Amino acid sequence: MTDPDRPFPPSAPGYPAVMADAKKSLKKGDDVTWKSHGQNVHGEVEQKITKRTETAGRTVDASPDEPQYKVKSDKTGREAVHKPEALKKNG
Repeated sequence: MTDPDRPFPPSAPGYPAVMADAKKSLKKGDDVTWKSHGQNVHGEVEQKITKRTETAGRTVDASPDEPQYKVKSDKTGREAVHKPEALKKNG
């Protein structure tokens, strides 16, 4: 199945090298950065989400094959949910 948001496999030339392997490498407590309203936000992974659920103020349509991650901003304490491609692991 082709994902219209990701027309190329992670190994394809030019694919954003942000978190191509994030599904395997992110875990609770990891220090990550993501973009929000044009600014970099630093925070921590709180939870790997692998099923459709309500969290961080929205419905998250995740699955074991397409997980998403609940993160918490270090600066504001606000929670958000992102696909692994949107997160950059720090360190």
